[in-house]
Amino acid sequence: MQVLHVCSEIFPLLKTGGLADVIGALPAAQIAAGVDTRILLPAFPDLKKGIANTQRVATRQTFAGEIELYYGHFNGVGIYLIEARGLYDRPGSPYHDQSLYAYADNYLRFALLGWVGCELACGLDPFWRPDVVHAHDWHAGLACAYLAARGRPAKSVFTVHNLAYQGLFQAHHLEHIQLPWSFFSMYGLEFHDQISYLKAGLFYADHVTAVSPTYAREITHPEFGYGMEGLLLQRQQEGTLSGILNGVDPGIWDPAHDLLLTAHYNRDVLDAKTENKRQLQTTMGLKIDDKAPVFAVVSRLTMQKGLDLVLEALPDLLEQGGQLVVLGAGDALLQQGFLAAAAQYPGQVGVQIGYHEAFSHRILGGADVIMVPSRFEPCGLTQLYGLKYGTLPLVRRTGGLADTVNDCSLENLADGIASGFVFADSKVDSLKHAIRRAFVLWSRPLLWRYVQRQAMGMDFSWQVAALAYRELYQRLF
Repeated sequence: MQVLHVCSEIFPLLKTGGLADVIGALPAAQIAAGVDTRILLPAFPDLKKGIANTQRVATRQTFAGEIELYYGHFNGVGIYLIEARGLYDRPGSPYHDQSLYAYADNYLRFALLGWVGCELACGLDPFWRPDVVHAHDWHAGLACAYLAARGRPAKSVFTVHNLAYQGLFQAHHLEHIQLPWSFFSMYGLEFHDQISYLKAGLFYADHVTAVSPTYAREITHPEFGYGMEGLLLQRQQEGTLSGILNGVDPGIWDPAHDLLLTAHYNRDVLDAKTENKRQLQTTMGLKIDDKAPVFAVVSRLTMQKGLDLVLEALPDLLEQGGQLVVLGAGDALLQQGFLAAAAQYPGQVGVQIGYHEAFSHRILGGADVIMVPSRFEPCGLTQLYGLKYGTLPLVRRTGGLADTVNDCSLENLADGIASGFVFADSKVDSLKHAIRRAFVLWSRPLLWRYVQRQAMGMDFSWQVAALAYRELYQRLF
């Protein structure tokens, strides 16, 4: 079976979020599981630099002008790059300029991505043709629509990584991207009189997946559906919506071999984690104290992530003897709030605004608790990294957080499955109660160590996800 992933970023060459981590790991795991897998990406500058020795596969005149398709390899995976003059070779992120304004021609840039995905299924590369086109998030959603318009030359799967981002564009652009006007309807890609690239994937794909089983259920309800819940409920009832949990790449996230850590440790030998904690406390200007639990936040600083609740609960956390480390950037008010807290509580709160991949490893290696109190979370990777590093997750029960973290209740402790702290609703009192339970467990070092080992023993490898996707692909035929 031959599978083409259509997407817009890949770790470590280009990353704006968790999608890049998925594309950086899942295709390689699929190849290891016996699936002939390749990736299609726009030729963004960072990707062109990182994928060397490419060869031209094809040249085409398209609605976006002349394009060239190149093929190369990265980390053992075949990569197609779309070279389109003026469309992708720009400064800034893949989606907006350096002033954070979305590019006005994004409708064209990402329509072309979907179109080339479909053309590959029609034989654009004479030596390789996918049986399945697997599109990711709104940037690739039109691939499913183009396949439908061409008579479905390949099966299609569309994965929702975050339903909040929908790729909405004005309806008149439809005439510029070579899709029939019949597709602009409620039973198509129309959404409130606009074109939704996300809805194109949700409606036209042969199967839709979300990045966790719980999120797949949640998005069929108005609270999480962003107006798409009716369509998603219908797909669920048809049996064409499911959830497959993301994984962790052990080649990148493994405390026994992580070169970014001061000291290495594993599930059986955890004492060295203390060395990482002292280094983290020193780096962040915290009081060096092995007995003070270090709570950490590594996240985009947004309301979605529930970090306003962390600020509200912070005085209680510090009064109980805890410390807080924050790494992230985002909402200006949240940034200011955490910086103010660092100034107000020197030696107890350390804040680094921005995102540094290497520093995120050091935080996870040194902290005791990783906080992910999200209002919604499609899958979440941070809590998975926390489990892998014996840094117990404190999470809200939503999306992938609910699927991956087992609360340290008496029953779960007795059953040997406890792995973190879970609270039910987005209220500060609920978060405070979860923090209090973390301190209670912390006061029992042997029990804390027992839970750490349970957490580190959980299997969230990409091999599990790769097999689940292979079974899904096979069911489509």
